[in-house]
Amino acid sequence: MPTKRLIIAITGATGAVYGVRLLQVLRDTPDIETHLLISDAGVLNLHQELEVSRKEVESLANVVHNVRDIGASIASGSFQSEGMIIAPCSMKTLASVAHGLSDNLITRAADVVLKERRRLVLMVRETPFNLAHLRNMTAVTEMGGIVFPPLPGFYHRPQTIAEMVDHTVGRVLDLFSIAHSLAPRWNGLRQAH
Repeated sequence: MPTKRLIIAITGATGAVYGVRLLQVLRDTPDIETHLLISDAGVLNLHQELEVSRKEVESLANVVHNVRDIGASIASGSFQSEGMIIAPCSMKTLASVAHGLSDNLITRAADVVLKERRRLVLMVRETPFNLAHLRNMTAVTEMGGIVFPPLPGFYHRPQTIAEMVDHTVGRVLDLFSIAHSLAPRWNGLRQAH
């Protein structure tokens, strides 16, 4: 039986690759059970950005929930999990979480994770930010959530987009103490020649 459950949601912001890569890595990680949600706009982005279908992505998860099923197990605080990652997180989803709207299963599950004091990571995707975005990010942070824009690091000298994605996904997994070897760790400055 898996020892950790993680809820993964893919919403309509650009960056569907982050949610898919998380699922790929977690599928091969022992003792992790993934619970997946994909919004309608998320399905469109999966097709537009990665040319993959809903079914292909759903096959990467252990359990798939319908976004409209607010009676699902993950809608209750009695559902034990390590937390939730929304990857990518649209500004609409951010706003719904920030204001406690619980208007679908994604935002209800996020609300439950926050109220139970579990880890919620929002990989927000928008640029530039307007004041509403910033205030919503502040509100979520004040509630205990983690706002994690997927900004690439370059100190490890990535050669491909896949390496940049893996570095970011690895950093998110670090927040849940999930071991991985997706990217090199920082070992200090290189010596000047």
